[in-house]
Amino acid sequence: MVSNPARRKSIRARNIADLRYIARRRLPKVIFDYVDGGAEDEVTLRANCSAFQEMSFRPRQAVTVAQCDLRTRVVGHDLSLPFLLAPVGYSRMLHPDGEVGAARAAGEAGTASILSSISSYRMEDVRKATKGPAWYQVYLIGGRSAAEAAIARAAQAGFSALVITVDTPLVGNRERDYRNGLRELMGKNFFAKLPFLSQFFSHPRWLLDYLRDGGMPKLENIIVPGQGPLPLVDVATALSRAVVTWEDLPWMREVWSGPIVVKGVLTGDDARRAVDCGAAAVIVSNHGGRQLDSTPAAIRALPEVVEAVGSQVDVLMDGGIRRGSDIVKALCLGARAVLIGRAYAYGLAAAGENGVAHALGILKEDLERTLKLLGCSSVSKLNPSFIGAAPARAPEIFSNPAR
Repeated sequence: MVSNPARRKSIRARNIADLRYIARRRLPKVIFDYVDGGAEDEVTLRANCSAFQEMSFRPRQAVTVAQCDLRTRVVGHDLSLPFLLAPVGYSRMLHPDGEVGAARAAGEAGTASILSSISSYRMEDVRKATKGPAWYQVYLIGGRSAAEAAIARAAQAGFSALVITVDTPLVGNRERDYRNGLRELMGKNFFAKLPFLSQFFSHPRWLLDYLRDGGMPKLENIIVPGQGPLPLVDVATALSRAVVTWEDLPWMREVWSGPIVVKGVLTGDDARRAVDCGAAAVIVSNHGGRQLDSTPAAIRALPEVVEAVGSQVDVLMDGGIRRGSDIVKALCLGARAVLIGRAYAYGLAAAGENGVAHALGILKEDLERTLKLLGCSSVSKLNPSFIGAAPARAPEIFSNPAR
């Protein structure tokens, strides 16, 4: 059930935080916290955003910028915007528009989208929905044969890059999910679900959309030989049996003729290793603070990776992007483009495809405004001289905001 763009309604959201607020009201707590939360004490989750807030600009004054050029080129693709849609799993649980609606909104905006393996719309339908480039993010869930079949399908469907996520040897300790009963709600034991069902009945609009969409979807892009599409409930267990190692990249290189992008590097050493294994680009990422807690904020790790490999391959980053000014700061420090995840997921949860389009519009407007206030006419002209020295940082205080 994908919304009709012609029936779009206005959304009263001035920034991404407004979309987050709307999403929080619409979604059951277990679904919202799955998207919004991070691992353990959520130190890295908070640091991803606070690190941007601690960075200052050095604008060029008395400069008139009539128009801003936001175009960039990433892995051979010319994009109208220097930000792409990151792979977000379980998107159809946020809104029936799911991955199809998100991809279509990205294409209309002139940018690319990355489809997660943990998706319930067929990759062929997602690819057809967008006018922009589409990349496929693959896990080894279901084994090597299932991954090879998915990679072959992605190539046949017209996906132009393969994204390999290397920071998920198992699912991080996301304590909000345990408290909210995510495992029980996705399990088969009805009686185990009972203590948590009130979350759904207190959000009737979401529940009605969910039931109209057919309930719990399967993962249509992970076809286990002899079993068919993987049920959504099996993902956590399957990930722990699907560790991606550097030794896997050579055979992926054999079965995929297009560019490979390695996502999840935080050090120069890992970035160089990815390049040695044939990566066309690397994504500096700590998985949105959802895996190993107390890793550095992605924007703090970016300069090391750019210094290590920036002249050889495109460097992208994700984590903590909530405003156009965040995008500008990442570009100043050497990123070719950034990925947005929660920023568009909140929009999807708030209003489906229309919400994603609204999130992209917010960030584009922010980006243009920031460039004009900086006195810079093009994202290609951004450099470290636009960024001020970072202030001394106070020690992180470990606390659990979910309690």
